[in-house]
Amino acid sequence: MNIQQKLEKIKSTIPAQVTLVAVSKTKPISQLMDAYHAGQRIFGENKIQEMVEKQEQMPKDIHWHMIGHLQSNKVKYIAAFVSLIHGVDSLKLLKEINKQAKKHNRVINCLLQIKIASETSKFGMSVTEALALMQSELISELEHIKITGLMGMATFTDDTIQIEKEFKYLTTTYNKLKEIKAPNINLETISMGMSGDYLLAIKCGSTMVRVGSSIFGSRNL
Repeated sequence: MNIQQKLEKIKSTIPAQVTLVAVSKTKPISQLMDAYHAGQRIFGENKIQEMVEKQEQMPKDIHWHMIGHLQSNKVKYIAAFVSLIHGVDSLKLLKEINKQAKKHNRVINCLLQIKIASETSKFGMSVTEALALMQSELISELEHIKITGLMGMATFTDDTIQIEKEFKYLTTTYNKLKEIKAPNINLETISMGMSGDYLLAIKCGSTMVRVGSSIFGSRNL
């Protein structure tokens, strides 16, 4: 199947209320444009330089999502155009996003990354840390960011029972934290699920899935 056919197949399995992020990291612009012409407008990247280069060359109605771990000193390169930052795991990073967004007179939407996997290599905050951050008086001062949801990455395993447990944990956390309201906090999104497990993630409450290899083929390392 070509990219258009793969996209159509995936979209046929996703409910209308679930957003599809086409994970296009390492893929050439030609393949992204194939997806664009098939109607896809949301693309996820995890390398700053690659995202910037693609954004400069591609249509301006695309929504770019930063889905990888983001270092504070790299925020300035994407602040002018990024639509959503998935992996916010500290108040320090939020402050820098706010600082850079202010320079462009923008409000940048952010997802707090919650650590749901058993692997120590995965980034993310604990529920306690996320709760403390969202209840901090400092948050209200960050007028150029908006916390719109949570993101989580499940353990890389074939054990679907464990993955389902981790997905449900993120949904439970979301239901707990969404009660917190502030001018720049309004939780609406649960970003979880990738090519191999997005259907399970949707079953567990995901409202945004990040699908790459099922659209573009295996990723180049």
